Amino acid sequence: MDYEKLGLKMGLEIHQQLNSAHKLFCQCRTELVDDDFDELIERKLRPTQSELGEIDRAALQESLRGLNFRYENFADHTCLVENDDEPPHSLNEEALDICITIACLMNMHIVDEFHTMRKQVIDGSNTGGFQRTGMVATDGYLETPYGKVVIESLGLEEDAARRIETKDGFTEFRLDRLGIPLAEVTTDPSMHHPDQVREVAYMLGQILRSTNVKRGLGTIRQDLNISIAEGARVEIKGVQDLDLMGEIVNREIQRQLVLIDIKKELASRNAEVLDEIHDLDELFKDTESKILKSAETIKAVVLKGFKGLIGCEVQPGRRFGTEIASYAKKRGVSGIFHSDELPAYGISQEETDKVAEFLNIGEDDGFIIVAHDEDIAISALEEVKRRAALGLEGVVEETRKALEDGNTEYMRPLPTANRMYLETDIPLFKITQDRIDPIANNLPELPDVKQTRIIEEYGLSEDLATQLVKRQEADIFEAVLTDVDVDATSVASLLAYDLREIRREGHDITVLGLDHFKEIFTLLSEGKIAKDSLRKLAVETIKAPDADVAEIAQENNLTMLSEEDIVKIISEVVAKNEGMVKERQMGAMGPLMGMCMKQLKGKADGSMVNKTLREEIQKLI
Repeated sequence: MDYEKLGLKMGLEIHQQLNSAHKLFCQCRTELVDDDFDELIERKLRPTQSELGEIDRAALQESLRGLNFRYENFADHTCLVENDDEPPHSLNEEALDICITIACLMNMHIVDEFHTMRKQVIDGSNTGGFQRTGMVATDGYLETPYGKVVIESLGLEEDAARRIETKDGFTEFRLDRLGIPLAEVTTDPSMHHPDQVREVAYMLGQILRSTNVKRGLGTIRQDLNISIAEGARVEIKGVQDLDLMGEIVNREIQRQLVLIDIKKELASRNAEVLDEIHDLDELFKDTESKILKSAETIKAVVLKGFKGLIGCEVQPGRRFGTEIASYAKKRGVSGIFHSDELPAYGISQEETDKVAEFLNIGEDDGFIIVAHDEDIAISALEEVKRRAALGLEGVVEETRKALEDGNTEYMRPLPTANRMYLETDIPLFKITQDRIDPIANNLPELPDVKQTRIIEEYGLSEDLATQLVKRQEADIFEAVLTDVDVDATSVASLLAYDLREIRREGHDITVLGLDHFKEIFTLLSEGKIAKDSLRKLAVETIKAPDADVAEIAQENNLTMLSEEDIVKIISEVVAKNEGMVKERQMGAMGPLMGMCMKQLKGKADGSMVNKTLREEIQKLI
């Protein structure tokens, strides 16, 4: 794919939770909880005008959904600030200092005053209908293998509440996450190749993780902004898998190219979306379609000139009709069908022909049917008309959600500057040079620098050092070696390779802390366990993290055998295979070594086993 010819432009927005002691504007802790809530409150949220006197289009569309929200409160983890029932407290200065550290690492210009703003968000994830946010730094850059990438801005803001479930007309959120400090890093749209945007995302993640940020699932979220020359800017939320990023880019390019072709074909046909909503209840009174029979009403709209284009594939497995349906489904409708896919879903050819005749469908025309309750059906068809009409314009500015297969799905219109207005409950905060200098003079070690130093200092291979740094295990590696006299490669191999495999097997490796690793490698350094037992001991320690590691090793028969027992087992193996020894001489070492290790079950050092076996063989020959 010729990305340059397409005019591909991409930028990143990365949101990273900060590991501060309390939330951004209150003293509540920043840990998530899964306890039963103590109180449940209910809210409805509505859009308001920005400081420019206009309403943001994304906020307006969310409000039209008519959603209701419930919020779970916890006596020990949330307060009235999260409920928007009490003014925010003063700014969390620890979180600000972490952001200043990040800004320095990315060569940014730090602002001299932090102004808190309100950003309208009425999807329910904030109790007050807005997110508090402010600018910390601007105009930075990263040097990458593909050249310099500009970091446009670094913001400090509140994280949103956690969505739990939707039922009985309410979407329920948990307030434990609301207000956790969040750094927002935004690049300019100067990336032009999928490999480049993947590399920049990796580099930004490594920089962030070199500072005091939270780790683990959900603590970092990546959004991708993408456009092509004849298309439009689209924001793709939740691009978490770096290995999938290239596929997401290519599929979005495909989607925009197809939508551009659809626009041109619609223009050639003088296509239009007719305004009238038609009632089809009488036509389908005897239908065998289960979906239509269960609906309160069946309605349709006519799309003149759309025949064959509604079913056009825009991404693998997703059609232009899917794009239209995604808008309608935001109104709560489930039964939606288009003429390019009928007859299907229990709707017969005869019924399809009757609908076409009733709607006076021309040779190039299409139609869309919605089956649901009266109000929802009409609301959904209004969205159908709106999205179909946007097809005449080509690519639409949207916020979309990344799917696991590399496709994307419509979420809402792309927000505008009209959603920002000043937070009047929080005074500005002056950022002085006296605050910046101590931070700038004591910056953490960047990942590439740390990798090079580890190779030189501990004699590790480049791959081992790379994996240690990439998986954020380098600090634990060095802490273990500071206190325990043990082979560096053994420590690195467990942290970089074995833990990854253990996690893939379904074990929660996050329960293993520094003290666990020190105890494990102390046993190794004292000769109480073999290297081959390290992985098994780590797994068993995960199962009982509060138990003594030495006792875990003993209970699971992982402790080393005495030299006397080792010699006895090896001599027995040699005696049982005396014929092989006399026939092959020292050539019997290989197969006998395998037999001995199987008998010893990892409870003897390999070099000692080799030496003892060689001596026993020589006794016979």
